[in-house]
Amino acid sequence: MQRDDGFRYKLVVVVRTDIKLSPGKLAVQVAHASVGCAVESMEKERRTFGEWMREGQRKVVVRVRNIEELYEVREEAKKRGLVVSTVADAGLTEIPPGTVTCVGIGPARNEDVDPVTGSLSLL
Repeated sequence: MQRDDGFRYKLVVVVRTDIKLSPGKLAVQVAHASVGCAVESMEKERRTFGEWMREGQRKVVVRVRNIEELYEVREEAKKRGLVVSTVADAGLTEIPPGTVTCVGIGPARNEDVDPVTGSLSLL
């Protein structure tokens, strides 16, 4: 049972742990996913976006072990009609170009995103 923290909406970023990223690089990748989701939500899900903004833009970062798990979560989110933003790195610093690092999901109502990401551990 989840506690009631007052938030009804959230954006979740799912990060791979099988690639080694510095803390700064990881933060930038999560930011890319968050911005991508926010922009798409603002365009396609205006009401949800507005509610999420009013609540304070809750964001949660969780982890998966590898690219296969990341793609499984992404496909489930897409199947449920959630906003999804996949981040592939440009490869200018730490990892090869095109490396998929994370996926943003939402913002969405907790009851819509939790079945997709709720079992994943926090990063």
